[in-house]
Amino acid sequence: MTGHEVQDMMRLMASKIASIADSISKEEVELFLNEILCGKRIYVLGAGRSGLVAKAFAMRLMHLGLQCFVVGETVTPAMAEGDVLVVFSGSGKTKTVAELAETAKEIGGRLCLITSNKDSRIGRIADSVLVIESHRDEVKDESVEFEIRQMMGEHKSFAPLGTIFETACMVLADAIVSRLMEITETDVEDLKCRHANIE
Repeated sequence: MTGHEVQDMMRLMASKIASIADSISKEEVELFLNEILCGKRIYVLGAGRSGLVAKAFAMRLMHLGLQCFVVGETVTPAMAEGDVLVVFSGSGKTKTVAELAETAKEIGGRLCLITSNKDSRIGRIADSVLVIESHRDEVKDESVEFEIRQMMGEHKSFAPLGTIFETACMVLADAIVSRLMEITETDVEDLKCRHANIE
């Protein structure tokens, strides 16, 4: 079989995520953490693969002991003033997600956005925005450029569409949970007590 080894693709993705981590603003992270810690309840929202990342984040927040809900689930209660909505959206303008974000603001909720597009429909109304850079870095090694172009969604045969954004979001969300564990002095045993036991 021709092509590249899976392990090499993993290393390339890891390298890109490391560079994304270096670009994330410390001030934006602190503001995001403060919104989470000060919110009465936390709601998460995303479409497609971003929605799956949002659900994984909600699970970890629940393990931390926070009241967290996934927008659209049958058991999700009505949002109220002082609640926080965390939106995962690479474009920041997905129509259905943007409409729900606007509704949350009208209710009096706080809005946190994780995106690649701060100047977007959702970004302009958000109280906190964490930007995951999506621009293509300059690559001096042309042999690597093709893979990077594919991972950034410029080709469909490998790591299509928003793959790097969503993968970076997943890593970012887990890092946020790790930081919240430190801030709230929650240890692993506390998380285990809230882990599902009827699966």
